[in-house]
Parts: sequence; structure tokens; C-alpha cells
Amino acid sequence: MTTIALGNICSLQMKTCELFGICVNHSYTLPIQNKSLEIKPLVIQATAEANSRTENAKLRNRRIRKKFNGTSEKPRLSVFCSEKQLYATLVDDQNKKSLFYGSTLQKSIRGDPPCSTVEAAERVGEKLVQTCVDLNINEISSYDCNGFARGERMQAFEIAISRHGLLPR
Repeated sequence: MTTIALGNICSLQMKTCELFGICVNHSYTLPIQNKSLEIKPLVIQATAEANSRTENAKLRNRRIRKKFNGTSEKPRLSVFCSEKQLYATLVDDQNKKSLFYGSTLQKSIRGDPPCSTVEAAERVGEKLVQTCVDLNINEISSYDCNGFARGERMQAFEIAISRHGLLPR
């Protein structure tokens, strides 16, 4: 039986075998000579799925923004729909300006006796069309709904805009 010392850390006990040559004895001796040496276990953590549903929507939105850039004549229409509200923005990406912003939270759109959010979303669409007429905008470069599915508020908003032919087909 032979002993091989590997530095100051550990030593392996080896024994010779006639058939296979040198075999390693599975009993390891680890004499710790240095007190400052600490051995920490390796920890592997499993994480959740890399691209969750919301991350996929964000990635899709970034791809759309790269392809469609709004100009002052043909701006990009970006719509965000939360659980209760709707927010719409006309964006001129070349000059980095917002030409229109409207939401269902604005008191000028909701009215004095507050209306429902579906009616307010329709009013946001009408206000957007009125702003487009004032700015001589006849066409929108892209309609960015931020990966959100169509709900009642989105449909009411889209109907108000499509009456005037602003939505791209």
C-alpha cells in the first residue's frame, strides 16, 4: 500500500492490484493543517422558467418598437390596458415626443358624473381622433397594444378609432 500526499490538504491511500494496476482505496484521509481553510458545500438553485408570460410580452414589444418607428406624420399608437384602466399614447419616435396622451383616469375624459371605464375608453379614442385631425395625421404607422388581449375597454377604444380609419390593417 502506498500513500500519495497532495500538497498540505489531503492524502490518498493507494494499493496495488495485480490485475488492474493501481487502485484507489475509497477511504480518504483529510488532515486539516491550516485552521483558516473552510470547505463550503456547492449549492445549486433551480430558478423559474426564463421567459415567463409577461417577459414574452416585453420581448415582443421591443421587437415591434425596432421595426415600427413613428414619425410626426405617421406616429406609433401605444396602448396599455391595466386591470381597470386604459392608457393611450401617440409617439413620434424620431423626435422622441409624445403627441397625445389620454387615459380613462383623466377627469376631462371621465366627465363630472363619472362614467364607466368602457365609456371612458371610447372617449379616449374620440379624443385621440380629434387630436389627429388637429395635427393633420391621416395614418398611424403601427398599433402597439403591448401584448394585451382584447377586452371590453380595448374593443371600445378600437371601435372609436376605426370609425375614422386610423387603425392600420
